[in-house]
Formats: sequence, structure tokens, C-alpha cells
Amino acid sequence: MARKQNRRKASPAAAILTVLVLAALFVWRMLGSPEDGKTQITLPNGELHVWFLDVGQADSSLLVCDGQAMLIDGGNVDDASYVVASLEQYGVTSLDYVINTHCDEDHVGGLAGVLAKFPAEHVWSSTAEYGTKAFSNFVKYANEQGRAIEIPSPGDTFRLGEAEITVLGPLRDYENNNENSIVLRVDYGETSFLFTGDMGITAEDELVESGARLDATVLKVGHHGSAGSTGYVFLREVMPDYAVISVGTDNSYGHPTEAALSRLRDADAQVFRTDLQGVIHAVSDGRSVTFETERSATEAQLNPTIHDAAETYIGNVNSQIFHVSTCHSCPSEKNAVRFTSVWDAMAQGYRAHSCVE
Repeated sequence: MARKQNRRKASPAAAILTVLVLAALFVWRMLGSPEDGKTQITLPNGELHVWFLDVGQADSSLLVCDGQAMLIDGGNVDDASYVVASLEQYGVTSLDYVINTHCDEDHVGGLAGVLAKFPAEHVWSSTAEYGTKAFSNFVKYANEQGRAIEIPSPGDTFRLGEAEITVLGPLRDYENNNENSIVLRVDYGETSFLFTGDMGITAEDELVESGARLDATVLKVGHHGSAGSTGYVFLREVMPDYAVISVGTDNSYGHPTEAALSRLRDADAQVFRTDLQGVIHAVSDGRSVTFETERSATEAQLNPTIHDAAETYIGNVNSQIFHVSTCHSCPSEKNAVRFTSVWDAMAQGYRAHSCVE
């Protein structure tokens, strides 16, 4: 699979100017002109708009294309009023698809409030039954609209305007609720987005083994940047240009973890984070994707992981497993082979030891 081209590094002055211009554009497009004081959202056809909403330690993404709208997750119960207000601000009056990737409260919680406000054509979830009040309310308000919960299958496709959406997972019924997340690929022209809910490394690896098309321009990073998601095997197939992490400020989980950020850095993905940048608005014209953010942040703030360029990895020629050079399980010198990067080791068919985060 071809790797993406390296992005040109802008000068500090140019980078600052770009941030200021984009911030001003964001305010103008999101809040309207100061003369009338009203929300004005005019979305031309021929573009796919994706808003990654700032719902803290939760998930909610709105996609609008050619007048059709899809909401993926709704944050926590307490986020419902914010999500509803955001949809109204962005000109949404009805939803073609409401998708609950899985049943955790930080994904399903706000959807009952959304369904109480907006008519929905289709309501999807990874299951139709789950024993929490948040999920029960989600089902209740869907049913009040006359909508049954639909459970998609891998390979299902549908359109949102000119965007084509493909269901990639879950591939099977997992014991871990996070692994049961609905996985969606969104193709628009030459660009693509990948939404993975809270999918972990087990389901990621099985998705890779299934042969599903995973390369994407934008990756919505799984499970808020936890160490148990966005593994190297998966990232090697996705190789995103951009990675968006929905995460709460100073959350108690330590998300995004250094392990996840380090992998994204190795993949040369530009990171966006809702805890530092607020609402993240991605726009695709079918050829490229541009971003506007509510707040600005430096690259050092967004991905502070320091990559040691001198790091080497030691492979065991017998087991075909590679390790970090400081791992106590490294093979003897006669059975060792050295690699300069994770990607080099994997390209040679080696698998990562648990010491390789």
C-alpha cells in the first residue's frame, strides 16, 4: 500500500497567520455576521462537512452532505442540550441517519434528547437491547417516532448525498462492548473518513485480517486515544493524513495516552484534539480536506510525545517478533536483527512484542 506524501512544513509566521485566518473563518461561518446577530449556516452542495463536537470525554460527530445529515453518537446524557443546540446552529432540521456506535453512556447518552427534537429516517445501533437507562431512553424516543432500531451488517452501504458510507464492523459479537462498535468508512471523491467508535486492538486486527479497505484521509481515533486502540497493525493499513481525538480536558483516564500519540506520530498523522481545540470542522471538496477549529493549539501541545530518532527495534529471527531495544526479552545477538522503525519491522513480516506500545 502506498504511503501518503510528506506534508510541507510551514514557517512559524505562516503557521500563526494560517491559524488566525482559519479561526476568523470558523467564527464567521459558525456564528454568522455580527450585523444581524443570527446563526447563518450556508452549506453549498459539492462539499462534505464533518463536525467533531466538543462533548468532553465522549463522542459526537455530525456529517452533512448535499442537504442530508447523519449524527454519529450523541455524547453523555448531560450533553444532549449542547448537541441539539449545535445541530440547530449548523442548520439541521432533520436527520437521515442517527448512529449509536455502541452502548456506552458517553456515546448513546445524548441521543435520546436529539431524537426528542429531530425527526430521523434511520436509527442504527450495534444492538437493540442493553440494560441501561440511557440506552432505554434512546430506544424509547426512536420508537416514539415509529423507528425501530436497525442493526447494520458489515458490507452494508448507503449514501449521504454524494458521500458513500460502508459498514465495516463489528465483524462478530464480542464480549467487550467497545469491540462491538459500529465502524464506518465514508468516501467522498478522493477523500475518506474512518469512524471506529471505541473499537480496540482485537477488533482492529481482525478488521485488518478481513481485507477491509481501511486507508483513510481522516481517522476518528478510537476510544478517545486509549492505549488499547489505534494499534500499529491497524495504523499501518489506515495511514491517515489527519487524526481527530474526541477527549475531555484533564480527564481521569489519561487520554489521549502517550502510547496512542506516539503511534500517530510514527504514522506522520497530523493530530486534532477537542480538549485543546474545541469543535473541529473538517470540509472535503472531494479532492482534499481542510480544517477549521474553535481554538488554536500548537503541534507540540497536540502531540507532545517525543520520538527518539535513535531508537532501534530488535527482531528475533526465530520467532519473527520484534522488541524495543531495552526489552528484557530481546533475543541473543546471534538470533537478532535490527530495524530502524516499527514500519520497517512490520514490512519484513515481524510482529510486535507487548513492549512495543
